[in-house]
Amino acid sequence: MKEVTALVDGGIAQVAQIADLQAWEVVKAEYLGKTGKITSLMKGLGALSIEEKKTFGAAINIEKQRFQDAINQKRDDLNAAKLEAQLQAESLDVTLPGRGQAMGGMHPVTNTLERVVTLFAGMGFEVADGPEIEEDFYNFQALNIPENHPARAMADTFYVENGDVLRTHTSPIQVRYMLDKKNPPIRIIAPGRVYRVDSDATHSPMFHQAEGLWVEEGVTMADLKAVFTEFIRNFFERDDMQVRFRPSFFPFTEPSAEIDILGERGWLEVGGCGMVHPNVLRNVGIDPEKYTGFAFGIGLDRFAMLRYGVNDLRLFFDNDLNFLNQF
Repeated sequence: MKEVTALVDGGIAQVAQIADLQAWEVVKAEYLGKTGKITSLMKGLGALSIEEKKTFGAAINIEKQRFQDAINQKRDDLNAAKLEAQLQAESLDVTLPGRGQAMGGMHPVTNTLERVVTLFAGMGFEVADGPEIEEDFYNFQALNIPENHPARAMADTFYVENGDVLRTHTSPIQVRYMLDKKNPPIRIIAPGRVYRVDSDATHSPMFHQAEGLWVEEGVTMADLKAVFTEFIRNFFERDDMQVRFRPSFFPFTEPSAEIDILGERGWLEVGGCGMVHPNVLRNVGIDPEKYTGFAFGIGLDRFAMLRYGVNDLRLFFDNDLNFLNQF
């Protein structure tokens, strides 16, 4: 018995000298491994009588447990010391000042949209909205766009399930509004995201558009020119801004025109417009013999480029904070 106690006392003394977990594994294996000193004592019980097994076995188990407690405690102490050293090395100086949170800002395209809406609201235009996934009727049919029109081609339009499309313009908003209200006067501005298969320095597959519509008795092309010229001069804050209306063609307006402004490098196209086609009015249940109207459309991203002097549309959608923080 004394030999077993002396053996365990020696083992516990070794445990006390352990400096790291690697040495701990070595000492544990020396005493409790498959060929360890205490394990060998347990294996030797097989050669003893039953009475000796009871007596000697109980003594070995007591001493084995004493060693087990000591080596387990050493492992816990080593782990605690390791964690404390790690915490000390990675400790935070709570006396340092915190990191301030920078103020965010509006996206330049959002600023442009709000500016356009505000200017038209000052002229009595109400803001209208609609879904970005549209039915063929609202996006094409009601707008007098025939089935063989190039705008319907897969190369220009994003088609989704059941023949629906990602709206290619915000004109469907006008159709929905006229169908809901039915009775003029109608005066709305319809801003929002639109989608077309196009991508380069001045075009994006997703871009922003704002369209205006005024339907009432006696509305003429002169009203269109007056309203849009007033808007352009207010937007760019230049009373001498020159605007011209160049004859063009759109299925949903007749007559139609492209809108140009005179800049430092000459005339620049900024939108399209015209008198609402009689077929469009009929499609929404408005009598074209009684009412007339005009419509126009502008690209908000293009107006943002002009206002802020940006020469590549893609910069607005790259999420580069170095670029966006300028605004």
